[in-house]
Amino acid sequence: MVDAVALNTAWTLLASFLVFFMQAGFALVEAGFTRAKNAANISMKNLMDFVVGSLAFWAVGFAIMFGVDRLGLFGFSGWFSTGEFAHLNLSIPLLAFLFFQTVFAGTAATIVSGAMAERTRFASYLVFSVIMTALIYPVVGHWIWGGGWLARLGFLDFAGSTVVHSVGGWASLAGVMLLGPRIGRYAANGKPNAIHGHSITLAALGVFILWFGWFGFNPGSTLAATDLNIARIAVTTNLAAAAGALSALLFRWLQTGKPKVDSAMNGTLAGLVGITASTAYVSGTSSVIIGAVAGVLMILAQDLLERRRMDDAVGAIPVHAAAGVWGTLAVGLFHENYGLFFGGGWHQLGVQLVGVASVAGWTLATSLAAFAIIKATIGMRVSAEEEIHGLDLEEHDTVAYPDFAYMPLAAIQTVDGSQPAPVPASRGGQAIA
Repeated sequence: MVDAVALNTAWTLLASFLVFFMQAGFALVEAGFTRAKNAANISMKNLMDFVVGSLAFWAVGFAIMFGVDRLGLFGFSGWFSTGEFAHLNLSIPLLAFLFFQTVFAGTAATIVSGAMAERTRFASYLVFSVIMTALIYPVVGHWIWGGGWLARLGFLDFAGSTVVHSVGGWASLAGVMLLGPRIGRYAANGKPNAIHGHSITLAALGVFILWFGWFGFNPGSTLAATDLNIARIAVTTNLAAAAGALSALLFRWLQTGKPKVDSAMNGTLAGLVGITASTAYVSGTSSVIIGAVAGVLMILAQDLLERRRMDDAVGAIPVHAAAGVWGTLAVGLFHENYGLFFGGGWHQLGVQLVGVASVAGWTLATSLAAFAIIKATIGMRVSAEEEIHGLDLEEHDTVAYPDFAYMPLAAIQTVDGSQPAPVPASRGGQAIA
């Protein structure tokens, strides 16, 4: 007979690997939805936010999130992920739990890179990633998953519609507010101009990878292969994703007369974000409703950002903040024991609302403060010239697609005196948009 602890440990690590693979999904979605001249930059940000986030969460964030706490606000023991964590009552080894939580922290951090893409300084983004994974995200995690005050109040967020996705979405909103829109995103009269991404193919592959990884994100949050509820969680996760894609596609189709590809893609992600809080507590029918509403809310949130002349390069705020809030509140409506629609009364919905408001307040306040300090010290936005040339060239001295890069005649040399050959693009060249 297989030992239950060994089985649960293997399951948790497998789920962690799937969630880690979501970093690749985010990188592809964000690169695909942005321009070719910034593809290397956005790839580097998705790589390096996990690099610095892993170290920051291991050294500081895990202790704040899961350390001993008597006030319900944050942990204050277990720095560098060592010490006594018996109060967690884990059924798996501590290191397996640490790794699972690390990949979740990385997910919250990487959400921000997409919203602020194509005009944010690389160094500034890395500084914020450290702050995010060491402080902002862990405090929220402690409130809800670490035995903090919201957990004591009865707040429910099974796999992170609020803890992970809303935190990433609210931080993105703070960054976008202080950063301002990309050059050319809005005309002088305020009319929005579409800035198309360079590869819908890459974005589509990223969405599929994220959908796949979510089967680690949600079912893996049981931390137990012996918990047979993982079957329900897998089904509700899948149904919500499908419903979100379809509702977003149809809603935008009715608005514009065209079935928009990006709407279906972001609708899929919105459905996944929306179901993440309640996936273990609701039926298949409820998950379809939750996912469908999330897809429509994502579209409405996109339109609202445009009316406010805000520029979210990939739709991270509508997907993660708007759908995350809805998904969290949906627990209070559709939970099969405590939900309003199932005879549970208003109490759980009220608790969920308190959680949504408090997390939004904390994340917006701390993110605005962090970005303001970064802006006043090392700077937050690249220059107009750097933005026009592309961050790949200006920040990293490279281009993602050198065969399609424009280079002036001065950058041409000859191989044998008669056959001209382009020099690999350098700071003297310019990548195509």
